[in-house]
Amino acid sequence: MTFKYNHTSHSKKVVSAVLAGMMALSAGGAAMAAESTETGQGQTAAITNTAAPTGLFSDIKVGYWAEKHVYKLAYQGILLGNNGLFRPGDAVTQQEAVTMAIRFMNQEGQLNTDTAAALPTNMEVGNYFKPYVALALQLGLIDKTEESTVDVSKTSWGQKPASREWITKLLIRSLDKDAEAKAQNNQSTGFADNASISESGKGYVNLAVSLDLAKGVEGNKFNPTGSVTRAQLATFFSRGESLTDTTYPNTSTGYVTGLKDGQITLVVDGKAVNFAVNSSTPYFTKDSETRASATDVKLYTKVMIVGSAGGASYVEVVDATPQVESVEGTFARSLSGNKIGIFVGENYETYSYDEATAFIDQNGNAIKLSDITADSIIEVQRETFSADKKTVAIRVKSGIVNKSDNGVVAEVSTSGKTIKLVNAAGATEQFAYNDNLLITYQNRIMSVADLKAGSAVKYTVKDSVLQTITLSQGVEQSVRGTLVEIGGNQSTLTFKREGGSLEAKLLTEKPEVIINGIQDATLNDLITDATNGDQVELTLNSDDQVTRIQVIGRQMEPMNGVTVVSYNSKTKVLTVLDNNKKPFVFTLDEKTKLDYNTTKPTLAGLESILNDGRKLDLTYVGTRALSVKVIYKYEGTISNIDTTGRKISVLSGNQTITVPYSTAPTVEIYNKSGASLGDLKIGDKVTVTLGANQDVVQKVALNTVAQFEVVALEANSRIRVKSDLLTSQFYVDQAVLTGESGQTITPSQLTAGNLINVTFEGATPKAVQVVKRTLAEVTAVDASSVTLKQFNGQTETVPVSGSVKVVKSGSTLTSLTSLTVGDRVEMTKDTDNSTRFRVLTVMSKQFWSYDGVGNQILVKRETTADTNYRFALGSSVFVHQGDNTLSVQSLRDNDNIVLYLLNNVILEIQKQ
Repeated sequence: MTFKYNHTSHSKKVVSAVLAGMMALSAGGAAMAAESTETGQGQTAAITNTAAPTGLFSDIKVGYWAEKHVYKLAYQGILLGNNGLFRPGDAVTQQEAVTMAIRFMNQEGQLNTDTAAALPTNMEVGNYFKPYVALALQLGLIDKTEESTVDVSKTSWGQKPASREWITKLLIRSLDKDAEAKAQNNQSTGFADNASISESGKGYVNLAVSLDLAKGVEGNKFNPTGSVTRAQLATFFSRGESLTDTTYPNTSTGYVTGLKDGQITLVVDGKAVNFAVNSSTPYFTKDSETRASATDVKLYTKVMIVGSAGGASYVEVVDATPQVESVEGTFARSLSGNKIGIFVGENYETYSYDEATAFIDQNGNAIKLSDITADSIIEVQRETFSADKKTVAIRVKSGIVNKSDNGVVAEVSTSGKTIKLVNAAGATEQFAYNDNLLITYQNRIMSVADLKAGSAVKYTVKDSVLQTITLSQGVEQSVRGTLVEIGGNQSTLTFKREGGSLEAKLLTEKPEVIINGIQDATLNDLITDATNGDQVELTLNSDDQVTRIQVIGRQMEPMNGVTVVSYNSKTKVLTVLDNNKKPFVFTLDEKTKLDYNTTKPTLAGLESILNDGRKLDLTYVGTRALSVKVIYKYEGTISNIDTTGRKISVLSGNQTITVPYSTAPTVEIYNKSGASLGDLKIGDKVTVTLGANQDVVQKVALNTVAQFEVVALEANSRIRVKSDLLTSQFYVDQAVLTGESGQTITPSQLTAGNLINVTFEGATPKAVQVVKRTLAEVTAVDASSVTLKQFNGQTETVPVSGSVKVVKSGSTLTSLTSLTVGDRVEMTKDTDNSTRFRVLTVMSKQFWSYDGVGNQILVKRETTADTNYRFALGSSVFVHQGDNTLSVQSLRDNDNIVLYLLNNVILEIQKQ
């Protein structure tokens, strides 16, 4: 077969009836039913059903995996929907796929209804598709000889579902790469079902995989006879656009020279074109499948827009690097002939401008050239995407502003001492302020903290610095003080302002109460007292009502190790002796926090054990007991173990507690059976549990921290983990779980692959912390920081303070300078909170094959005695050549590769 197609032809508009009837990836079952009648009436039905406008498909939701590709091709007119549906999961027929390929090549202008009658007898297709299939044969997209052997006994050639191998050939040929594919026919595809791929198809599969147009399926199979869905085919052709120079009438690629609300301006082939955008416009970037936002489109970056009549239906950032150069200098004057003169250092230079040049002040607002005063510092920006290097913008970086205006606060930066405002004309401007800024509201002096986004203000500026701001309406503000009283009907609050006098405020109907350690706190949880009340921060709305109360400090007093003298269950009065035998009397109530050896403490349960001699820890304000804890265990570090005198001393807080034992207590250590007191040493952190009478040691649990990788989350909050390739399992339902950033999480939020630090009390997990792990390449390093380039391309400079561990070549080093540029590392926090870098092992090998079933690769042996040639792949192995991401299947026999391994598992493969 001779491949006849070349990309120099461009399409012309076909007649409107044919355009309305475009069927590639279109009406699915409705179209097929219409075609099967082979009547004029049926054909009309097909055209009507397919004429639904492309655009928003109700069955393609935001975030759908193929959303980007479906919408791009839909807006380009390469594929259509039906009555607002796309049906992404439907199988594609051969006649639909051919039709889409013709549109993808922009060859509809070559359709000829006369040649359609000459189709081979076995290639029966619907009337609408005949010109497309005839043209495909003429262009070499499908091979007449290959198709003559197709079994059409059960369904016609056109209605036959297109197979994965067949689609791969069609796609490669539409890219004018037929000869390149055939040259690879004698190479194995590397898939487990390689034998099921036809000899004539192997080269096409190889090429499609290497171009990242196609991938394997589960089990490292290609599944050549499997069907292709509409979403999959849209993705294949969409990705193929980057490999062809075909242009489409409604697709423009250029550089962004203008961005404003509702409009993007592109320079396309030297001409400025405006495109309207709105909240429904989809934005994407070249290297991501998920939606981007309008803010991802930057000035002077390369962007592709699909749309018509000046409206953007689809926007994709092709290259996010701005194509501009900047020159900064001091403005001298404007010159005739549309030029300006500036001093760049000591040199006087001139720059041209035209009607498209934007003149912008330091706040980003449009100005006229005449508004720029001499000696202003300006920046001249010139584009670099054309030989003319036109001046695209002249921006004032600093100039003198004196004005008064009305506006709205947009943003307050206390660190930079700047305030951003939207003025009366709707323009955004930013000014510096200093400590002399006067802020008022109804003759009351306010602070910068009282300025909130959206506040209406009147302001004055002198010498570019804000002088006054007058609030035009009430704003939310915060005040601090001591809580004195909550009104009887809980509608008022009295507090003593910091450094001031008593004030009373109305409460909103349900003010928010925030108390650290109390979930869903209410007004009843607050401590009110003229001298020892809660220290609070009150949030007041514009009507001066309290909407939020946050406790920032409490004056409660602790009393540890007291002894119960008596307790009256009717009056709730508890009498105790402190360590100096001094008596104290406290009252318990329904708000007293209780703690004894049970998971659900109640006051009734506590009362039953408040007998004479019971040891307690408590906190109080005045005579009110805020918390009562029955001492059933001590936490601290071992200071002494006296096996002769049978007693153990523990330093808990700032006091040493010595507890005897009659028989050797149980000793519990994680991952150690049969532990005894001999396994403990001075300085160990332990939890000592007492007997029922609080007089002897019953159990000593060693507090340890261990690091694991989560293998699986099982039933009833049990997790399976591994450490040093050994697996174990335990329950975490009673542990405190926190994520990478310290946020509270649930057991179900743990996932396989998480690195976790587990704090054990004996064998019981008490806390689980997810550890952030970063896999990256070291690009710079010094004694206090390291710069890492992560596998996703992001670069981050990480300051490192405190202890450091660098695990490299089997040794643990303690200096960042042990790292070298080019090292691949895993950065984590160790159990002692030190920063740990594990340097990956590096091997240079020649690729042999990929085992998808075992998820491993095989490399060429260096000698016949070499047994180190099979390596497991990590779950997210990074395969690349330079900055181009590859798939494992794209690697070929004898490829030179560099492997980066951790614990003998490949985390990165770099193709040379």
